[in-house]
Amino acid sequence: MASSTSTTSQIHITDMDTIEKSNLNRQFLFRPKDVGQCKSTTAALAAMAMNGSVRVKSYEDRVGADTESTFSDDFFAGVDGVVTALDNVEARLYVDQRCMYYRKPMIDSGTLGTKGNTQVVLPYQSENWGASRDPPEASIPICTLKNFPHKIEHTIQWARDFFEGTFTQAAMDVNQYLTNDQFLVQLDSQQNTKIDTLERLKASLVDHMPKSFEECIAWSRLNFEKLFLATPCQLLHNFPKDQKTQSGQPFWSGHKRAPEALRFDPNDEAHMAFIVAASNLRAFNYGITGTRDLTIFTNTLATVQVPVWQAKQVKIAANEEEAKKMEEERAGSMDVDEVANRLIGELPLPGKLAGYKMHPADFEKDDDSNFHMDFMTACSNLRARNYRIQEANAHKTKQIAGKIIPAIATTTAMATGLVCMELYKIVQNKKFEDFKNAYANLALPLFTFSEPAKVSKNTLLTKDGPWEWSEAWDRIDINDPNMTLNEFLEHIEAQYHCEVQMLSQGVTILHSFFFPPSKVNERKAMKLEDVAAQFSLKRPLTPNDKYLVFEVCACKADDYPAGSGDDDEEEDEDDDDLNLPYVRFKTSM
Repeated sequence: MASSTSTTSQIHITDMDTIEKSNLNRQFLFRPKDVGQCKSTTAALAAMAMNGSVRVKSYEDRVGADTESTFSDDFFAGVDGVVTALDNVEARLYVDQRCMYYRKPMIDSGTLGTKGNTQVVLPYQSENWGASRDPPEASIPICTLKNFPHKIEHTIQWARDFFEGTFTQAAMDVNQYLTNDQFLVQLDSQQNTKIDTLERLKASLVDHMPKSFEECIAWSRLNFEKLFLATPCQLLHNFPKDQKTQSGQPFWSGHKRAPEALRFDPNDEAHMAFIVAASNLRAFNYGITGTRDLTIFTNTLATVQVPVWQAKQVKIAANEEEAKKMEEERAGSMDVDEVANRLIGELPLPGKLAGYKMHPADFEKDDDSNFHMDFMTACSNLRARNYRIQEANAHKTKQIAGKIIPAIATTTAMATGLVCMELYKIVQNKKFEDFKNAYANLALPLFTFSEPAKVSKNTLLTKDGPWEWSEAWDRIDINDPNMTLNEFLEHIEAQYHCEVQMLSQGVTILHSFFFPPSKVNERKAMKLEDVAAQFSLKRPLTPNDKYLVFEVCACKADDYPAGSGDDDEEEDEDDDDLNLPYVRFKTSM
């Protein structure tokens, strides 16, 4: 973001992330000594060291709804434009909405290996960034992950899911249960996951709560047996290798591979890698000191009593349709509240564990000392052995588990240059036709440029004549803080030849034709900002509430000229609904 006045200019940059080793190969602002430091602060210092005349202000906040007090109306009022280099759609959409609201140009950019793109968003002229969307990323079917993997990506995702549920979410659930008085109440609104959460709590606090590192080793050994022997054996019990489908075809064909159980061998490096990593992660969760001393593992493993596997009478879904049907049947046959109450009764009361805290393991791919990638590699590869899938080394596992797309400095430099070219055009007030969106793939090589898509506009007949407006960039501004609700309604109706049916702010309806007359009259006499504060915000206005946004639902009044305005030739002639932009109302703050 850049701001300027007649005498000074300044660049504002923000990034909540810290520098990792993987960031060092695709830019020139960070050095090895900066690993662990905040990206924005380090980049600002490096830029000012290169050019003493540039002024950069850094922040360490994400740009989102929770930081609008920082990136406020006053902040955006002093910004000339926004340049984004974000890594997710949600953040891009949020910044896109803010730029539309404040009518600021935005240049978005991104890279993906050898691919790079830039997009220019110009107020009143181009479509906003969110006007077009890429299709959602394809996900791996649950049945494939649980029972029928056939790619190393499947086993890595399965291992990642196990990591998150066992070493991250379970500890977070325990901490919430012990510190949040409303935790169990909040679970009532999560019927689909309520039982799973309570079962994790019981396993963490009752069934498998270790008091020593040796108990962590025993837990890891039992989980090895469950994951890599019992589960494949149960699957083959349900679907024997000679199983046929209803059409007479072999069940185990195509992508379905019959698994093979693994017998634990302490001399197998992958087996022991799983035990060592899982034991240390378990110990970390419970604040127990871990170790890599194989002697301790060998001695403890010799004492662990592992039950002999026995087949169970359980049903396993053969495909996604069966899985969905089984889930529906399970939900219909189970009394969730009854099961939940039984599990809650078996949990220790939070007061008995006052001050106790578990330590969630937040997955970190770049720290080689925390056992995260050791576990991911071993767990994924053992699963791969079950299904005769080519195993992956630690580097490839990190790349897939961390969803790392190799970053190429050349691509980054190209995207940066393309962004700067468009930024110069904004500063020089170039014509719309001079701006270009770009897409390039250096591997082909392919370079394409196109004009930004023009924004679509509607026509609305106002008291002052026809008004061409776009839903992305236009609004109705009202700058009279003392206006009552009745005065507001009269102004809108007179200005746009309409009858206001409903006025809302967010999800709250402030005025509607179906309200009782007494409520309508009471609110009409109130100042509009007071109506919003009392019934929508439900708090007094603060200095951050300089503007309020309202949505108006209206229909055409009797004096609305026929055959003009926002009528569409293809629309029904009897359609009296009137499409109005949102209203930005200036308050007394």
